[in-house]
Amino acid sequence: MENQPKIIIAIDGYSSSGKSTMAKDLARRLGYVYIDSGAMYRAVTLYALDHGMVSADGSIDVTALEAALPGIDVSFAVNPQTGVSETMLNGVNVEREIRTLRVSDAVSPVSAIPAVRQCLTRQQQAMGSRKGIVMDGRDIGTTVFPDAEMKVFVEASPQVRAMRRYKELIDKGMPADYDEVLHNVTERDRIDRTRAVSPLRRADDAHLLANDNITREQQMEILMEIYRKTVGQKA
Repeated sequence: MENQPKIIIAIDGYSSSGKSTMAKDLARRLGYVYIDSGAMYRAVTLYALDHGMVSADGSIDVTALEAALPGIDVSFAVNPQTGVSETMLNGVNVEREIRTLRVSDAVSPVSAIPAVRQCLTRQQQAMGSRKGIVMDGRDIGTTVFPDAEMKVFVEASPQVRAMRRYKELIDKGMPADYDEVLHNVTERDRIDRTRAVSPLRRADDAHLLANDNITREQQMEILMEIYRKTVGQKA
């Protein structure tokens, strides 16, 4: 696919909807760079948790976090053993830590802080300045790259997404309770949809992809069909 024009591909959707898997697979297929915007928010959340900025009741010391943002560096590095891009927080690999339920419970409130979103949006836009990227998140097609040539919005029922997330945690050897995961999923949906800055919503020009009961192969077929049509429209 190297001779195809480089475009920006935005894949948005609900938590645990499968958008990250799709984005990774599509980037690999096209030879594009994959950027996990959700991991960036999780890394900032982990920083806030580890530095006592999130209290036991879930409230956040917004002033302290805003002051710390200039010193929070989130980047990605390829694991030489797996060939997979992993998340680095101030030079330390935190890929495993950011996937815990502890971080999942706090990431939506942290992500709703305007200064956090503005900071990470600028970083994401810089990463995509040369195009040839696939980025997944909540507001990529609406806020980060509103002019992205290809936009996809992924959805699935809360129950399907909770079971997907539950199995993922178990497979990684992490403790998990399905009911707790389901509560986390539905609460994150509520926060993501209602936050004042960049709420989760489908862009008007985004293709809808229902991901309740389709295989990865079927996902790829759908995405490649959208890609070919998009590139054809540009040509």
